[in-house]
Amino acid sequence: MEDSYKALLDQYPFISYITYGGNDYIGIIQNSDEVITTIYDFAALRTLAQKTAFLELADQWWWESNRLVPINVFLKQDWAEFRICLKTFNSKDVEIKHGPYISLKEISQKRSKRRSITLIRKVS
Repeated sequence: MEDSYKALLDQYPFISYITYGGNDYIGIIQNSDEVITTIYDFAALRTLAQKTAFLELADQWWWESNRLVPINVFLKQDWAEFRICLKTFNSKDVEIKHGPYISLKEISQKRSKRRSITLIRKVS
């Protein structure tokens, strides 16, 4: 991995580093479940203006959201320009080496773990 990417990983807590098919990818994981992993690939951005906007918006998402909502849902139209760098991989071949990941499946499981209490009247 290049030194510039190591600096990104150290400076920005929302950047993730994954490997897939022998290739390294640096970016923001949109969603990761048992079937697919989707990442916004930072290396796919060509201009300095795109990279700067990517990091500024991602920083806003990281500090202003609860980090359980995917970045594209939280930022909506502001993030739409980065669809060009979205890559989808088969999760069984993805290894997340560093950084956070979002899983919509985990959110739904956490919300469904509500307990119900049944009151029984004592009969004497």
